[in-house]
Amino acid sequence: MAQRELKTEHLKADAAGVARAAELLRAGALVSFPTETVYGLGADATNDTAVARIFDAKGRPHFNPLIVHVPSIVAVSDYAVLEGKARDLAMAFWPGPLTLVIPLKPNGPLSALVSAGLPTVAIRVPEHPLAHELLTAVGVPVAAPSANPSGRISPSTAQHVLDGLSGRIEAVLDGGPCGVGVESTIVGFDPAPTLLRPGGLPVEALEAATGQALVVRGEDASITAPGQLTSHYAPNARMRLNASEALTNERMLGFGDVEADLNLSPSGDLVEAAANLFGYLHKMDAEGDAPIAVSPIPDHGLGRAINDRLRRAAAPRN
Repeated sequence: MAQRELKTEHLKADAAGVARAAELLRAGALVSFPTETVYGLGADATNDTAVARIFDAKGRPHFNPLIVHVPSIVAVSDYAVLEGKARDLAMAFWPGPLTLVIPLKPNGPLSALVSAGLPTVAIRVPEHPLAHELLTAVGVPVAAPSANPSGRISPSTAQHVLDGLSGRIEAVLDGGPCGVGVESTIVGFDPAPTLLRPGGLPVEALEAATGQALVVRGEDASITAPGQLTSHYAPNARMRLNASEALTNERMLGFGDVEADLNLSPSGDLVEAAANLFGYLHKMDAEGDAPIAVSPIPDHGLGRAINDRLRRAAAPRN
């Protein structure tokens, strides 16, 4: 059965917009909202039907868990067990672009769909002031993966959300461009801190805080957290990575001092490159399906997250 076309409201970042977004979320609707990383596609994380609609709207595999967003560290204890090294990292980096995968609270209120049946939940406290305002107003935990069709480029503006999901969700709360531009870093504990997905918080900062190197999840490990599918964040065009120049019929996505159709950061600034990544991929996607060559990106700091997204975007597709 075809999905019913919805009228997607475009809400302003004011008191009325936040109040309307909170009202819709409490009613089981899907509302996209900005975080400091990317726009999330929010639903009441205690409402099975609302959470199921996230998967339906995105076309997302049901075995891929979702991140739960809450307004404060104090609120986490209602849904999960935050202790030991996980609590240390939370105190150091929340609010911020860090997601922790920690044990679910026994008999807690979260929908089982949020954790894809696992005994853990991915949870974070976002730093974006509009996200904090909304999460405080709504009064329930909000499950929110990136607000894009599954496997496609993540959205860093409200218009990106509308381009991919208009007619499939009830509203988008427009807070302007996201500052970080790549998703949150995800860390699990088994029992040592383990990098499950590089992201907007550099690994070096986490390792400095823990005083130890993070364990790195193997490529063939089972799905334990969001963002671990091999082919993900993909534009329609095929991509070739670590290219020194574009071949005939290719378009160049550059980094540093190179000739390019679009350049993530002519000065070689990884923060600028991360902020531009999804927006530029969206732009190149809209301009056609000619193959995309991508400059080498240094694999440190935010470069790790950028390279992770690019590898997934370039991965073979079924």
